[in-house]
Amino acid sequence: MSRSVFLVFLSAALLIPAGAVAQQSSSSSGAPPPSSSASAASTQPVPAEVAAAEAAIAGSDWKTAEAKLDPYLAAHPDDARALFDAGYVADAQDRLDDAAALYRRAIAANPKSFEAHISLGLLLARQNKFAEARPELVASTTLDPGLADPTLKARAWRALARIDRDSDPAAASNDLLEALKFTPETLSDTLLAAELAEKTGQFEASAAAYRRVLDKDPQSIPASAGLAHLLILRKQYPEAETLLRAALAKNPDDPTLTAQLATVLADQDKAEALPLLQKLHDAHPADPAIARMLAAVLADAGDFAGSDQLYLHLLAATPDDPNLLVAHGQNLVRQAQLDKAYAVFDRATQIDPANTDGWSGLAFTASRTGHPDVTLHALAMRSRYSPENASTLFLWATAYDSLHQKSQAAAYYHRFLDAAGGKFPNQEWQARQRLQILEK
Repeated sequence: MSRSVFLVFLSAALLIPAGAVAQQSSSSSGAPPPSSSASAASTQPVPAEVAAAEAAIAGSDWKTAEAKLDPYLAAHPDDARALFDAGYVADAQDRLDDAAALYRRAIAANPKSFEAHISLGLLLARQNKFAEARPELVASTTLDPGLADPTLKARAWRALARIDRDSDPAAASNDLLEALKFTPETLSDTLLAAELAEKTGQFEASAAAYRRVLDKDPQSIPASAGLAHLLILRKQYPEAETLLRAALAKNPDDPTLTAQLATVLADQDKAEALPLLQKLHDAHPADPAIARMLAAVLADAGDFAGSDQLYLHLLAATPDDPNLLVAHGQNLVRQAQLDKAYAVFDRATQIDPANTDGWSGLAFTASRTGHPDVTLHALAMRSRYSPENASTLFLWATAYDSLHQKSQAAAYYHRFLDAAGGKFPNQEWQARQRLQILEK
């Protein structure tokens, strides 16, 4: 992975922090309170024990509610309303497994219970059990909420949008539009819309959404980071730098914004990138993404030994990462440790046979360490994934030359000279000298 590609990857990886998918209600659980439950629509009178429990729930008196509900449910185990109330009490106290079981029992007792389906779906979403959460949330969007607030459906649609955003961004956009039928757009909605637009290739729409958020909340870190990410992808570095410097003036210690500014400075070859990354790494020494980024910039600055210390530390944790191995191999080449580099590139290509940089490194080090047959194999493998260039054509020529295959060597020397165009004077001189001998 090239430095510029990796830096864009890093800024994207840092862009959206992990968080709960489900939006929370004013209580500690995501469930709609019993006072607005759809089961209240029943024409049957509410049992005194359940009514007393719901009064206790309204005052967040969970122990009293449990004391009323437990004996009642022992005698009436299929009462959907009481089961939901008991699930709500467990949910509010973070007894999530108990809450999920009670919500499931409420659904079994009344499959059309809107509040039980949405509460179970939101609970499972908070636990990142998205495959289980999704059908419950979908079911809640199709059910009559009864006396419950119909805008609760917006919460289900928003949770679905966040569940779908990675696997099906188009579906997530539709989920979000459904939510907006019930409640007005929020800044969180606009941020999600921006993210989804980017995922579906609508970069202008994504940028416009981020800018709408910044117009309303100039201090929004997610909006600044999201817009900067788009500008970096489009290599609009001066605009991204201006945006990020302004955002960091308000949030000087934010790691995402700092990493993005380092990306922008590094891609503009500005010396400020290195101390900025070193400061970021000092603040987050265990973050592998930041360590990779610093290692790449150190290598670009010519500190190959310092860069390699970071790569070796990263490889200790993930020894089979082909991109780390390739970067380590490139540092070894720059430090003239060709035999070690040859072994590292060989391992990288065994792990990832589609790694073009790995094959390039193996071809070069094989050429320099007297393995022309390996050079030819590596070049042949590389050609499956990437076109030839002047450097690879020269390696083809010298490998064939070393193996005394004159016609092939001469053909590649000519191809090299056509591609070089005066940019490789030493190699071009060597090619012309060899052609004079080979074509006698």
